[in-house]
Amino acid sequence: MGYGWAGILRKYVVEPAHMWWPSTLVQISLFTTLHEKEEKKDGKRPIARVKFFVIALVCSFCWYVFPGYLFQTLQSISLACLVFPHSVTAHQVGSGMNGLGIGAFTLDWTTVASFLFSPLVSPFFAIVNVFIGYALIIYLVMPVSYWGLNLFNAKTFPIYSSDLFTAQGQEYNVSLIVNKKFEIDFPEYEKLGRVHMSTFFAITYGFGFATIAATVTHVALFYGREIYSRYQASSREKPDVHTRLMRNYKDIPSWWFYLLLAVSILLGLVLCIFFKKDVQMPWWGLLFAAALAFFFTLPISIITATTNQTPGLNIITEYIMGAILPGQPITNVCFKTYGYISMAQAVAFLSDFKLGHYMKIPPRSMFLVQFIGTMLAGTINLGVGWWLLSSVENICHKDLLPANSPWTCPGDKVFFDASVIWGLVGPKRIFGSLGEYSTLNWFFLGGLLGPVVVWLLHKAFP
Repeated sequence: MGYGWAGILRKYVVEPAHMWWPSTLVQISLFTTLHEKEEKKDGKRPIARVKFFVIALVCSFCWYVFPGYLFQTLQSISLACLVFPHSVTAHQVGSGMNGLGIGAFTLDWTTVASFLFSPLVSPFFAIVNVFIGYALIIYLVMPVSYWGLNLFNAKTFPIYSSDLFTAQGQEYNVSLIVNKKFEIDFPEYEKLGRVHMSTFFAITYGFGFATIAATVTHVALFYGREIYSRYQASSREKPDVHTRLMRNYKDIPSWWFYLLLAVSILLGLVLCIFFKKDVQMPWWGLLFAAALAFFFTLPISIITATTNQTPGLNIITEYIMGAILPGQPITNVCFKTYGYISMAQAVAFLSDFKLGHYMKIPPRSMFLVQFIGTMLAGTINLGVGWWLLSSVENICHKDLLPANSPWTCPGDKVFFDASVIWGLVGPKRIFGSLGEYSTLNWFFLGGLLGPVVVWLLHKAFP
């Protein structure tokens, strides 16, 4: 479905010159280095770009052996933990792995670029924006919430964890509250008690609420008029040089995208109707997820195209379906997949279209390569995942694996915990009137109004 959304929205986030997609420029620089013939300038022989690339590649490879294999401590060096190795507070404050990371640093570039991508790619204003937000949350909000206010009974739980806990701080045994249909068992849930999270995990969800609301408001205020004008008079707008050159190629017929979108939705409906016992999502849930993905794809694509930061749609999809059909985690996961993953695919496909736009790759060739590549990659990834699950003993079970095992699946654990929070237990029992974290819903209002303040300042001080 994501490829269908991408085809519909190309003229809004690919053709405009100011939708520059920072990450694509790095790929273009690499391709230019490897393929473009260099010419001597003024008889001088500066180091060739290919030679410099090879030297940097070899040096990076040689250095990565140390933090990646021989001396993994280099991935996160905490001065506080080294000075006070037996202090719990020092580990909470200074650990870069299980704490706030204050005073910690890394000598591993993979760690630097693992979460928000490479800082060499994002524009400076986006980096500053992210850093200010990070500093406020880590250096102000979290210490005040944990040690000052004891927010949500914070000291009962680890300061930094994505696990779920009981009110006593013990790890929540989810298997006790799930019945054979993978739905919530209310009597057992009442016995075990409410689900609790670490304060950091809870606040992260709060800022996630604000991000979703702020994305819509920001795009409406800063780009709404332009989107409307392009929709009304796109044929009369003067194209930039890249768009004019791309018109020398045959464009992709719109029906390609519409057909792909229709087939994808039809196959999804077949799964929902004829495999309802396994999928557990009603047919209208698929249509609702598709509409939600289409609504958010444009604003999120604009944010990505101008800042290289992609806000996640996963929280809002989980929240909505969890409120509509609580107690059904499989339904929630399927709705999240169709709503969020299709949007992520659309953003990735639009980025590839922009790469082809810059490199003057025929649009039809780009479409076919991406479509075939997606089919191959999806099949191979599914096969490899199935093989790992059947061959690696106790995979993703951290307590049963040996120390330092690489098969702990932290990302999948967060995905699972999210399905428990939003699908099994439901937002009403966690973020609603029956939960501990209802105050976090105010973050939606903060995110909605935040861009308005920035927009007014932008108008007052352009």
